[in-house]
Amino acid sequence: MPAPAPPAPALLAQITAELAAGEDLRTLLERFLAPLVQIAQARAGAVRMLSADGERFELVGTLGLPASLQDTEQLADRHCGFCGEGVDQARVVWTRELRPCALRTGDAFFAGPGRSALAVPLRHGQRVLGIYNLFLDDDREPAPGVLLLLRSVGELLGLALEKHRLEAENLRATVAQERQRMAAELHDAVAQNLTFVKMRLPLLHDAIQACNQESALALLEDVRDTLVEAHGSLREIVTHFRTGVDPRGLAAALETLAARFTVRTGIPLEVDNRLPALQLAQDAQAEVFHIVQEALANVERHAGARHGWLAIEPGLGRVEIRIEDDGVGTPARGGAPASASAHYGLDIMRERAQRLGGLLAVTPRPGGGTMVRCSLPLPCGGSA
Repeated sequence: MPAPAPPAPALLAQITAELAAGEDLRTLLERFLAPLVQIAQARAGAVRMLSADGERFELVGTLGLPASLQDTEQLADRHCGFCGEGVDQARVVWTRELRPCALRTGDAFFAGPGRSALAVPLRHGQRVLGIYNLFLDDDREPAPGVLLLLRSVGELLGLALEKHRLEAENLRATVAQERQRMAAELHDAVAQNLTFVKMRLPLLHDAIQACNQESALALLEDVRDTLVEAHGSLREIVTHFRTGVDPRGLAAALETLAARFTVRTGIPLEVDNRLPALQLAQDAQAEVFHIVQEALANVERHAGARHGWLAIEPGLGRVEIRIEDDGVGTPARGGAPASASAHYGLDIMRERAQRLGGLLAVTPRPGGGTMVRCSLPLPCGGSA
């Protein structure tokens, strides 16, 4: 004998708790099918989600339906019969008229004597995202209290569906944004180099054909240097998108970054970290690390600097990060014109700062050179 359905308050509390726990959506919908069948004293039940285009019901799970219906019920027209009425009117619908179901499936299950059915919309506001079907061996409409409970359950589970839909949309938007960002970086950092190589190859071919060894060697050197640069840029992009922050924390990651910068470029970089115990969430650490990484990459590529400085210090409820150099300065002060890739790098740094609720500014440095200043709110529980 099946276990009795939980009392209404207990069932609603259980659904609420499992919504907060973030359980797999389909598992959640299927799990509550059995209590709903018991509450309605139904013979069988099914739970369906609306397709992305809103035109089809997609079967999630069934209980008590004959095996002959498992295949035919996988997809159903969203406008069909009492289910379509439940979606259109966003309310619980009870009906004795099951002939559309019998005609659609050709199955005798829907033509049983005294058979009736319920459609319980999974509703969030006026938006319906799925539906429960309950099939009864009773041609009397369920009591108002039962219908009210079924509606309440449908609204709670509709909230779960809406949450799932929003999370899926957010994930798609995030993936699209990351793809766009990577594509732009590849275009700026690699495609231009490959275009240069493509232009040099015909000249190299002509020099070889003319037996002009000096010109051929010079062009070969150009091609080799450009390919090395493209390879380095590609490795940097892959690292930028796939490498996490040092597990020892942000301070250790920045110390390592600074040391590598000096070894690679020969430019001394002084680090003044007055917040060595700063506690940030993992995602925030990654954003800060990549802001500093991009700023130092710009010093290496464009500044022509002899010295650099990295400072992290407390402000009034904020964290201040400064990357300075004594190079040629910003274009506004007569420095070298910024390349498209440099502008794009600055845009990415600003986006990262904005995601943390902060601001990023690039200004001339007093005494010459450039200063990148990033001001971020100090997180709750952070150490200053």
